[in-house]
Amino acid sequence: MAWDLRFLRSERGVEPVREFLSALPLAARIEAGAALTDLEENGPRLRRPAADYLRDRIYKLRFKSERVEYRILYFFNRTEIVLTSAFVKRARKFTREEIERAIHIMPGVAGKRRKQ
Repeated sequence: MAWDLRFLRSERGVEPVREFLSALPLAARIEAGAALTDLEENGPRLRRPAADYLRDRIYKLRFKSERVEYRILYFFNRTEIVLTSAFVKRARKFTREEIERAIHIMPGVAGKRRKQ
């Protein structure tokens, strides 16, 4: 099955994951691209250590560059992988609020078709 990556877009037109990735150093962007390609190709078959299930259909993607660890939250919607948020891991986990936000977003995304 082919999976399409979708960057969540806010009502103001902001795509937080895309903005996060574009601000990364080149080496980290390359690693992110490889991790996202792996996710796109494997979908829910991608497992630890690259990806992990958190709860309520929310997953995290892991990648590392130059001893810095990064995380991206995502969920599956039909044939799409919706990327909701990202951060640099500094001994911190996704907060309950970030996971709740992703869970809250999910029904709205499921009812919308992506414009191409």
